[in-house]
Amino acid sequence: MSLRDRLREGKSARTKDRLYDRLGVLENPFPAADRTTNNPHFRLPADDEAERSVIAFLDTGRSRIVVVEGMREVGKTNFLKRWEDEIQGARREMEGYCVVRYMADPEASFEGTTRRIFEELGAEHLGELAKALRKDKSPIEEARSQDMRTALRRLAKTDGEAIVKSMMEWLSGYRLLKTHRISLGVQFRLDTVESKTAALRDLVQVSGKAGVLKGIFLLLDELEKPGRMLEQCTVIRYLSALRAVVDALPRGLFLMIAIAPDALERYSCALPALRSKLENRIVLQPLKKASEAHELANFYVELSRQGAKRSRSGKGGKGRIVDQRDIEDVYRELANRAEKRGDQGVRQREFLHRLHELAESALRKA
Repeated sequence: MSLRDRLREGKSARTKDRLYDRLGVLENPFPAADRTTNNPHFRLPADDEAERSVIAFLDTGRSRIVVVEGMREVGKTNFLKRWEDEIQGARREMEGYCVVRYMADPEASFEGTTRRIFEELGAEHLGELAKALRKDKSPIEEARSQDMRTALRRLAKTDGEAIVKSMMEWLSGYRLLKTHRISLGVQFRLDTVESKTAALRDLVQVSGKAGVLKGIFLLLDELEKPGRMLEQCTVIRYLSALRAVVDALPRGLFLMIAIAPDALERYSCALPALRSKLENRIVLQPLKKASEAHELANFYVELSRQGAKRSRSGKGGKGRIVDQRDIEDVYRELANRAEKRGDQGVRQREFLHRLHELAESALRKA
């Protein structure tokens, strides 16, 4: 390490010590608007609703769709990330479940989502399935596709990484080569939404019957993006494929979708058959009272202080990072702005970003 780097490191350490001594924190407790992941999560009544849905799915095994609805910047992505972490954290108590979180991009298609599910299940799952099928091949008959039944019989019969690799390539939609035809006995490439959806249904059904897969948690984020970026016919095709998977898996699928209200309305009109599937909604509300703004701001400060205390010896300072009156002023200003643009409250991300800017000034003076 160079002298310059050592001096910078020392200065950074001294700055953190000073912040801790005066304010009880080591860094700005409020996330800037461009930090959309790994933010602390303030528990809401919506979390209780999500928890009840997850437990009901685990208890019954019946597929469920949960729609997380909310305006932009209200915390949908943070909510989904929170529940991805919650589910992952409980994996020891719920073996046999796969968790997939897929954030849509501007060129999203449902083929990308099914491919992601196959990738998350992965070679390890196929290896476990092969072991189970060697003991009992009867679950293979749950598959509707002749190609899938043939491939699973080969998978059960042939031991080794090569057959698993070929199976993964076929499921991922790779170009069908001679090696795939020989090793798996398949005749057709999975190169359409319909074929991938059918393959997913078959693999989940067979895996469930074989006792190596109890269910899949699929969390789809920013579902409004395809509607903004793609042609309407492409969006309808995406939604139709989504509905086909839901219909094909009456058991074993927990689907959580984050979407803005306007996109939800457009999609329901574009594909009325999907509307009935999207009635189980968890609504995330913006900040509608100054008391809610104070509660959220204080939550971030206290959480930051708790984290700092765990990594520092001694008692940290209790100086004001952001004054309560400043919090009130920020909320009132943003509430007026929200009213002018027709919003029903203050967006959490916008509010926290303004507090981040105010806190930066306080931290520089500390």
